[in-house]
Amino acid sequence: MTLSIQDNKSKNIESIYSLSPMQEGLLFHTLYEGDGVYFEQLSLNLSGNLNPTTFERAWQRVVERHPVLRTLFVWEKSKKPLQVVCKKVNLPWANYDWRNLSVVEQEEKFKDFLQADRDKGFELDKAPLMRNTLIRLTDQTYKFIWSSHHLLTDGWCLPIILKEVFTFYEAFNKGKDVYLPPLRPYKDYINWLQNQDFSTAQTFWRKTLQGFTTPTPLVVDQFVQQNLQYKKTYQEEHLRLPEKVTSALKSIVKENHLTLSTLLQGIWALLLSRYSGEEDVVFGATVSGRPPSLSGVESMVGLFINTLPVRVKVPSDAEIVPWLQNLQSQHLEREQYSWYPLVEIQRSSNIPGGRPLFESLLVFENYPLGSLLVEDTASLEIDQIKSYERTNYPLTLVVVPGEELLVRILYDTNRFHPDTINRMGNHFLNLLKGVLKNKTSKLQDLPLITETERYQLLVEWNDTYTEYPEKSIHQLFEEQVKRTPQNIALQFGCETLTYEQLNNRANQLANYLIALGVKPNVLVGFCVERSLEMVVGLLAILKAGGAYVPLDPSYPQERLAYMLSNSQASVLLTQQKFIDYLPKHERVVCLDKDVNYTNVTSNISTDVKPENLAYVIYTSGSTGKPKGVAMTNRSLVNLLMWQIDNGIANQNTKTLQFSPISFDVSFQEIFSTLCDGGTLVLIYDDVRRDAIALLKLLTQQEIERLFLPFVALQQLAEVAVKCNYLPVSLREIITAGEQLQMTTALTNLLMKLPNCRLQNQYGPSESHVVTAFSLDTSAQNFATLPPIGRPIANTQIYILDSYYQPVPVGVPGELYIGGVGLAREYLHRSDLTAQKFIPNPLIPPLLLVESVEELSWSPRLYKTGDLARYLPDGNIEFLGRIDNQVKIRGFRIELGEIETALTAHPQVSEAVVIVREDEPGKKRLVAYVVETLDIKSLQTQNTLREFLKQKLPEYMIPGAFVILDALPLTPSGKINRRALPAPSISHDSENFVLPHTPTEKMVAQIWQEVLGLEQVSIHDNFFECGGHSLLATQIISRLRQTWKIELPLRRLFEEPTVAQLAASIDFLVSTVQKLKEVTPSHLLDNQEEREEIEL
Repeated sequence: MTLSIQDNKSKNIESIYSLSPMQEGLLFHTLYEGDGVYFEQLSLNLSGNLNPTTFERAWQRVVERHPVLRTLFVWEKSKKPLQVVCKKVNLPWANYDWRNLSVVEQEEKFKDFLQADRDKGFELDKAPLMRNTLIRLTDQTYKFIWSSHHLLTDGWCLPIILKEVFTFYEAFNKGKDVYLPPLRPYKDYINWLQNQDFSTAQTFWRKTLQGFTTPTPLVVDQFVQQNLQYKKTYQEEHLRLPEKVTSALKSIVKENHLTLSTLLQGIWALLLSRYSGEEDVVFGATVSGRPPSLSGVESMVGLFINTLPVRVKVPSDAEIVPWLQNLQSQHLEREQYSWYPLVEIQRSSNIPGGRPLFESLLVFENYPLGSLLVEDTASLEIDQIKSYERTNYPLTLVVVPGEELLVRILYDTNRFHPDTINRMGNHFLNLLKGVLKNKTSKLQDLPLITETERYQLLVEWNDTYTEYPEKSIHQLFEEQVKRTPQNIALQFGCETLTYEQLNNRANQLANYLIALGVKPNVLVGFCVERSLEMVVGLLAILKAGGAYVPLDPSYPQERLAYMLSNSQASVLLTQQKFIDYLPKHERVVCLDKDVNYTNVTSNISTDVKPENLAYVIYTSGSTGKPKGVAMTNRSLVNLLMWQIDNGIANQNTKTLQFSPISFDVSFQEIFSTLCDGGTLVLIYDDVRRDAIALLKLLTQQEIERLFLPFVALQQLAEVAVKCNYLPVSLREIITAGEQLQMTTALTNLLMKLPNCRLQNQYGPSESHVVTAFSLDTSAQNFATLPPIGRPIANTQIYILDSYYQPVPVGVPGELYIGGVGLAREYLHRSDLTAQKFIPNPLIPPLLLVESVEELSWSPRLYKTGDLARYLPDGNIEFLGRIDNQVKIRGFRIELGEIETALTAHPQVSEAVVIVREDEPGKKRLVAYVVETLDIKSLQTQNTLREFLKQKLPEYMIPGAFVILDALPLTPSGKINRRALPAPSISHDSENFVLPHTPTEKMVAQIWQEVLGLEQVSIHDNFFECGGHSLLATQIISRLRQTWKIELPLRRLFEEPTVAQLAASIDFLVSTVQKLKEVTPSHLLDNQEEREEIEL
């Protein structure tokens, strides 16, 4: 129950006045978060001949001196919150005697007491909002605990209050009284605030934050379902900077006319910049808030501090000291407007309502509490001073100066793992240490990670050296032919070829190609349908020393013409059926017409070296023209040997050939089978595109190994769990090309295939496969988005920032690939090759290893454009494309997160989410979903929207949903996002809907009055209509008064539309009525009470 002013006895009211902006903010967060937030707890040890009664009396006298310590707060039945000062209050005081307990028992009980005290919290409408506890440990030793709410005071008040307490105590203890001059009341500060120039301050802050549209991400925080319903729990991490380093930093600060606070803020900004990859960051910082123009303010007691945004530009080429000096100048300019309310600053910014301006807070505690207490307690010794506070921010750094700089990190354990916080703290200290060594250098030269981390990232996790043969691909195949000449190599329908037969036919064709001039590094255009001859042709080209250029007949003629022209292929090897479609070429050879096979079937001796090309595969290019990726034998032999050594295949394994040969996965399918003695099973295109037909073939042919892109794998899983064709022969499924998602259907399939391993591989065409992650445990334990694993043999993976420096574990960066697997070049595109295949910018860490032989170091790297991060165990998490970062209304959104949430719906088999801008300047999220095969009953808009609201915040809910029979695919089986249709008007969810129920009409009316709007749709978002935290308090207060229900403040943040709020109110009112019907009447006599119902 909330106490109104009228419920107080008026004779005990000394004064009533408004809150300071900071108090309003703390009140809001206390009401929103619930118990525990902004609870302050100071504990210390008192040693000596303490008189408990006198000590309590001294505290009571201090409470009588300061009105703010006798203050309560009311916020209902008034347009804005008020603080009420009581004339008299009795300070709650508890005394305990624990002398009969052992030291261990005392410590344990004290720990439990502190937590219980925090859990108890305070009722904000009852004064005083503080209480004290004195615990006797020995005859001469006590524990003292002062608990209070941050609404009353700030840290700068502690020395003032405690100095007075011990002044009174020392006097009372000697039988004397003491006169302390009266101090200015906190009310004078409130009056001073009301006389400030708000218009000028608003202009300053609007200019300061102009252009800043997205809160700086913390990036290393863990994913939590952002529906705001999880309970926050906090922990602390303490780190110290050695005395010698602390002293040196103070000297640098003094020499350059800086403050320690400026240095710390600059270093925190640099850390946020390195973590987020952004050069423009914002975080929060507390300021003392005591205006010099208010006389006597230095000795006043109350809440003066303010939390302000600190915006810092972090140009990498800036010199450290001048950059810090500029930052300090900005702070001085900001000081005159440091009183301005944070909620108003937020409204002056471009950050959407309902979003925090920042999520990290830096507090510089520079009040000398310990030294003052020593001076004023002649009869007592004080030590073990510890404080506890909890903010509403997920991450708060409290820096305490001293001989050793102490960094206390308060963090929400739902958002951060302790190891993550420990790393972050050490990175902060490492940057500070770096200032000592690099004070004349540039910001980009300051080291973020430690040498130990650098060794782990660059050396230990890239220790992939493995011997592999200095041979060509066809030589590996010929060696296998000698081992298993009569084993079945190829199967296509009823046709088969043994290894010996395949080798003989390939040798015959190779001789013919050699006669046409094919030799090492000569390119051969290759357009052949799925058949045994397709594999014969590929082998023949390699045996002749040439490199094949796959030409897919489904491609447009213009694209095929460009590929032939750009590759300068000397021969075009094809079939009669494609002659009329393919571009004209000087030397066209039809396998089914022109080839005169010789009788020579023996292996050919050609001068093919590992550095010679094996194929050139064309991939999409950003310029609109495809680019030819030229891969060498060396690169591909390394891949084959790794695949053979680490896969399940053997001389009898059946592998399906699924991928078109115009995609690199086909090489892996074909040659990892043929170089290891297995059987390659080819299929017709119509089977490849039909999930049910494919499933039947897998079962009938007892396929053991399968390479499938995720979309095809998902489709297969959908039909497998509903049909009688469970492919129990499968022992390994390898997927690559797209982000693997462990959907319900895929999980169910794998649970029914306990002997089957799922492997997630990653690698662009420019390197083929470079990482792999095997999912060997129970399927139900798989991560929803599995990592891409670790680098394969002779491959290096580096995750770097924009300055080519390794990023820490958990921090996103661009993924770079090194090692023998890299392509030679983009064919005849030296400009693009130089842009994407760069010299390795990382200095070989030779000092970190005993010998060069230990070091896997690549002289060049491929710049992938992919975003990734290292997980603590060394596996790599793929995060998407860097150039596809999505921002909607200032929110940074990961589309994959929405897609994963959608596919968790039991009626959704596949989902894709994209950003559409069908009207200029109006970006919105559009979801495309495919329903499960056996259910076609989705009420698209409402069903999916309500489902997603249980998993995602409002800003991540798509504005439109489109049902498709199937997602459009590229020839390689990936989703073709460009082919997704624009949503029709019937799909659009943004139509204006007037309130129609009595509850909706009343809620809308309250919104209109508080927000100053003429009309409100039931789907309008409170924060997008101009609402903010303080107005939210007014809205909830009005709703409570109207319906006489206890509606939590956080409900407006969880359900920010009229329709959602109205539904909650109807449910609450209905529940209250039902309770009244079953509750005895004598329990309902007190009409002043309200039923409190929390959902």
